This record gives sequence, C-alpha cells and structure tokens, in this order.
Amino acid sequence: MGNTHSFRADKLFSGYDNKTIIQGIDLEIPKNKISVIIGANGCGKSTLLKTIAKLIKPSEGDVTLDGKAINKYPPKQLARILGVLPQSPVVPEGITVADLVGRGRFPHQSLFSGWSKKDYEAVEEAMDFMNITEFANLDIDELSGGQRQRVWIAMALAQQTDILLLDEPTTFLDITYQVEILDLLTSLNEKYGTTIVMVLHDINLSARYADYIFALHKGELVAEGKPSDIITSDLVKSIFDLNCVVIQDPISDTPLVIPKGRYHVKS
Repeated sequence: MGNTHSFRADKLFSGYDNKTIIQGIDLEIPKNKISVIIGANGCGKSTLLKTIAKLIKPSEGDVTLDGKAINKYPPKQLARILGVLPQSPVVPEGITVADLVGRGRFPHQSLFSGWSKKDYEAVEEAMDFMNITEFANLDIDELSGGQRQRVWIAMALAQQTDILLLDEPTTFLDITYQVEILDLLTSLNEKYGTTIVMVLHDINLSARYADYIFALHKGELVAEGKPSDIITSDLVKSIFDLNCVVIQDPISDTPLVIPKGRYHVKS
C-alpha cells in the first residue's frame, strides 16, 4: 500500500432529514498522513466523515478521488481504494474472528472466483498486525470491546486500501485500549504509508497522534493544520467553549490542553 491518491471535498453541504449540518466545507486530505477531525458534540464530525466516505450523499458540492466524483466509482473499485470503519458496526451473529476479517477481501473477489493465496495472506497479515491471530477461531461475542475493535480494524486492513476512514475508533474504550488502537494505527501509517482520517473526541489524543487536524464548529471548518500550529487556548475556547491553557506534552512534545474549570485554579 501507500497512497498516491488525491482525495478532496469542495463546497460540501450535507446533513440528515433535510437539515443541513455540514456547510460549505473545502478540504484536501494530506497523503500518507494521519488526519483527525475534532470539534464539539453535534458539530458535524461524523457527518463530514460519512459524506466523504460515500455513506451520505451531499446536498451540494463534490467529493472527488483522483479528480473523479466518488459516486461515479463502481462500489468494488472504490472499496479497493477507500476503506471505511463506521462507529459501532453491527456484528453478524455467530461469526468468528477469522471470518469477519475475511470479509475485508470481498472487493478483491469476483462472483465466481474462490479464495486466492493472496486473500489468505492478506487476512493472515491483517490479524498478525493487529495482534489477534490467537483469537482467529473465537466468536466475536467472546471478545472484549478493545479486542473487537482490533478485529474490525483488521477487517479494514485485509481490504488493503490506500485510504482508511474511521469514525471514533476509540469510543467506549478505556484509556489503555485507546492508546493501543492509536499506536497500531500509527504503525500502520508508518509501515504502509496508509492515509488515515479519523474522528476523535479526545483533543489531547488527537494532538498527539495526528499529523494534521481539521477543526469543526457548527458545521464549518474553522481551522486546519499541524497540531502544533493550530491547537491554542483561543481555538479550544471557540470550538469547545472551554477555558484552558495549552502546554507542551512532556511525552510527545505536542500541544496538551489543560482545562481550567471553576475549581482548582491557582489564585
């Protein structure tokens, strides 16, 4: 893998049930980088991700891949370039880990062909990369939340796409699993050059793991750039309505947001 694709949105408007949430967004996804979409609840983060993933049809504007509108791509062709992991995907009943990961190979198979050596190798490599080989024959229901999330990501990896979109991949996980998942995604980016775009709630984890950040406020893109360039107390106040100070993370040298709140403030 390794992304050479141009992936962008122009004058994008999108939403649900005749309600516009995303309003006139222009953006270009940096190649071979990890990009994170941040913003307050309800600002349109997931709507934006779903729209560029072709899960929602925009009311206006275009999402293009290599200069071609994504709705012009046949589904299987698009799925060989663009992998999508939605928030809280539904687990098929009674399916094993290996079978679920294997579903990632569907875009590469024709109607009449069986599994190829490459299919088996891709599934094996994806499970090995996500450290789930030992769970291969277990039912998904037997796994913890963090282990399940690794399986879903392995399914996306088995798809072997150049671009991977993830909607809140760390939601409902404790901090240990959050860091583990983000470390694994960083390893994926470094090893294969996979372009990763994800929605995250935690601004400090976003600042630590993102190469590039898109900051949304009420459906509009209000800032974008490297975390060290855009994560400031003013930006946090404007998009989260939170008074804070921003210091340097002693571990990663990235911005670290310290909320002030009403208590524990030094006089």
